[in-house]
Amino acid sequence: MGTKVLTMLEPLWQGFPPVDPLAVSGSASRTLPPRYESVRCARAFTRETLQGWELDELFDSVALVVSELVTNALRHAILAAPEHPDTAPEHPDATPPARLHLMRWSSRLVCAVRDPSDDSPVAGEADFAAESGRGLYLVDSFSDSWGWHPLAGATHGKIVWALFRLP
Repeated sequence: MGTKVLTMLEPLWQGFPPVDPLAVSGSASRTLPPRYESVRCARAFTRETLQGWELDELFDSVALVVSELVTNALRHAILAAPEHPDTAPEHPDATPPARLHLMRWSSRLVCAVRDPSDDSPVAGEADFAAESGRGLYLVDSFSDSWGWHPLAGATHGKIVWALFRLP
């Protein structure tokens, strides 16, 4: 894993049991274009990565969480940008993409989605009759913990992550 990714994800280590970020046993990353089809691509990427790490049994829970994190990044940070003139790109191709990071240690797996928004994710009340609005509730229910932090430095955006303990 590159030093830049480790530096960007450094606040992710806060609140975790002591772990050496350089002891990552596997990492994979994928840029996701600003289209809702990216959710399907993120799930396929997650399946391939977990199969390569022999963690197939975790796919359903991890893929659900990845789907929710990517959907939230697309809906609230990327595809919503034209509604906010101060953050809208001058050219549609200039929209900063989301990026999915999967990192594995011997006892944990972290899914992290980076997006260009500085807005914090908000977990609303879970209305199970509604067609949307349950994303972070599902992330909280299916992962062992989750959180977010703003990107450091001059870079705009944030990382929303979810942690899974490995069997």
